[in-house]
Amino acid sequence: MPSPEKPARERIIDAANRLFYQEGIRAVSVDAVAEKAGVTKKTLYYHFKSKDDLITAYLTSRDQPNLALYEEWFDTADGQIEDKVEAIFVHLARSARHSKWRGCGFLRTAAELANMPGHPAMKVGAAHKKKFESWLAGRLSEAQIPRPEAIARQIILLLDGAFSIMLVHRDPDYIEEAGRAARALIA
Repeated sequence: MPSPEKPARERIIDAANRLFYQEGIRAVSVDAVAEKAGVTKKTLYYHFKSKDDLITAYLTSRDQPNLALYEEWFDTADGQIEDKVEAIFVHLARSARHSKWRGCGFLRTAAELANMPGHPAMKVGAAHKKKFESWLAGRLSEAQIPRPEAIARQIILLLDGAFSIMLVHRDPDYIEEAGRAARALIA
């Protein structure tokens, strides 16, 4: 049961986070989110005018924590820039070995909303991916890697490609292999 000390809006977002990530946004009803949050459907709609607003809030809530986690993995890794970038992939592969791991919530949401390119959640997802790409380009630039923006974009392609292939094969070795490719791009 959700913590009654948390405000209703936070409990709703927490419930949406758990349910949407585990089951997918189309598979989860607003009723299920309200029940998981320990609120009425009326309370949910007081805070979110539609399921689309809730989906957008779900992705927004994942943005900074995900970026902070990548940054932490990068910053705590030993070695040169290529080691630090590869460490992100190594940590992701470790996460992918957990039974509750379902891949990138941003990409999974984008796949479910592919026929709705103007959906606000699609914009949140695109902004998230761009923030990570910009952050990575900045780190590459600090390390004096030539063409940091292009290399960052290529690494993003490897990362998101690894996320996608994981949904098909469920084999974290693909993520580790993408990390080795990212290392090679930098070195």
